[in-house]
Amino acid sequence: MLLDEANLKTLTVMGLPVHWGPDYSAWMLHQYRRGCGLHVVTLNAEMAIQAEQLPQLGHIIQTAELVIPDGAGVVLYFRIKGKRVSRAPGIEVAEALLHQLTASESVFLFGGGPGIAQQAADHWRQRSPQLAIAGVQHGYLDDAGQSALLENLVALQPSVILVGLGVPRQEYWIAQYRHLCPKSIWIGVGGSFDIWAGTKTRAPAWMGNNHLEWLYRLYQEPWRWRRMLALPRFAWKALTYRGSQA
Repeated sequence: MLLDEANLKTLTVMGLPVHWGPDYSAWMLHQYRRGCGLHVVTLNAEMAIQAEQLPQLGHIIQTAELVIPDGAGVVLYFRIKGKRVSRAPGIEVAEALLHQLTASESVFLFGGGPGIAQQAADHWRQRSPQLAIAGVQHGYLDDAGQSALLENLVALQPSVILVGLGVPRQEYWIAQYRHLCPKSIWIGVGGSFDIWAGTKTRAPAWMGNNHLEWLYRLYQEPWRWRRMLALPRFAWKALTYRGSQA
């Protein structure tokens, strides 16, 4: 762990760490500029339930340098326990980080369907022309494409590598290959590329402020209803968990 206790506090939910601090992007850049690589996990209720069922995923979360409270369920759990933890959506944390990169620092976007990462990169070129984009690659690769991607990452050594493959695939992929760019910031960003590419939209602010973003995602993607069952399961398991908690 690279935690500086003066800046981040470690809480736990269902035995998983959650790091609570005022400015995640500044903390990440501070660690990166010290030469420390990071795996950043954006934790929500669905991932916590998956981690209970998938020991490999649980281990990855346990050993990640930074675990951010992304989901409303995680934040509400801490509030019930008397901890005023603010939700930190992964997409917003990633955006704040990219805005703070210098001209000598770069980002690589990997994941999403064909063309999505490129559209997301185009969005960022318009939004922040000074941002150095080292490269993009969609997530539908055969073995040869995967090998070429890994060789490219080794050659480029980007400052930030955003991986949008969905949970838990993106966490497994980062854990397997982060040694190739040991000083980079690796973040699993889920569907953020789709938002930046304009193929999907985020929930209205009032829904996000009232912890209802999950409902908007269900409206957009009704096939997710089975996955949303993780929310009540998480609430029950988190509140009845017998291990040490925050």
